[in-house]
Amino acid sequence: MNNTRVIPARLFGHRSGRRSQPLSPHNPAMKDFLRGQCELLLTKQLAAPFEWEALVRPGKKIGIGERLSFGEGTAKLEAEIIGRSEFGERTVRFDPVPDFMARLDQLGHVPLPPYIDRADEASDREMYQTIYAEKPGSVAAPTAGLHFTAAVLDEIRERGVEIAEVTLHVGLGTFQPVRVEEVEKVKLHTERYEILEAAAIQIAKARRDGRRVVAVGTTTVRTLEFAASQSSSGEIAAQTGAADIFIHPGFRFQVVGAMLTNFHLPKSTLLMLVSAFAGREPVLQAYAHAVAERYQFFSYGDCMFIE
Repeated sequence: MNNTRVIPARLFGHRSGRRSQPLSPHNPAMKDFLRGQCELLLTKQLAAPFEWEALVRPGKKIGIGERLSFGEGTAKLEAEIIGRSEFGERTVRFDPVPDFMARLDQLGHVPLPPYIDRADEASDREMYQTIYAEKPGSVAAPTAGLHFTAAVLDEIRERGVEIAEVTLHVGLGTFQPVRVEEVEKVKLHTERYEILEAAAIQIAKARRDGRRVVAVGTTTVRTLEFAASQSSSGEIAAQTGAADIFIHPGFRFQVVGAMLTNFHLPKSTLLMLVSAFAGREPVLQAYAHAVAERYQFFSYGDCMFIE
């Protein structure tokens, strides 16, 4: 299971206008010029302190060197746009504060999927989390895990199933559509991951014993298969890093023997991952059945077990 926790990564604030074209004092927009509204969606924390990759809105008006401000008084956060990434995001550096994550928790909003057409609510901070979410860092929930309750986990353990946790902080790569004809040319965002020693030992023993490794969600699949690819023997060791694995038909799975996954968008890398595991035709048949029977798709929808 992926124990990442969704952070309130969406911030609403104002831009300074430092990098904007000056307006005439007679322009009706002049009064609001220095307080133009902006939105920031943090997508990935970088290695440098207080630096993040982020999506910004309005994108065309916020250039490098622009200053942004969120909140007021003791809860205020201020940032500067310092660069652009190859995928169109901005690199943002926040002014140092002693309690950055606490301030983000106070000012930020839960980044609900765009097809949920409403503003986030206080209840989303827990509803849009798995019950085992522990390590903050994701901009989206690993939604296959939303199907579990404490009672279900207890029943699984009672049947002798061993549960191990890994961490992959879900970023934009999870939702990136495929826009090229040749899948070999697809390049994904990296996502930070961690496998602790205890989990690595559990997984290694299960594989030696010939037991099946069941991945809860595509994020767990990517974590396990990327970790295995880092060793010539395919063994999973304790490690941290940035995963950019793209699993598509033809991929040779080394670790995962079954998976639980929701129903995904067409032309998505997630659907290609599922097709790589189960075969394109069986997956299309399963999706046709789901559509005919009016299953619910996407984050809060139904799921399938594939082996």
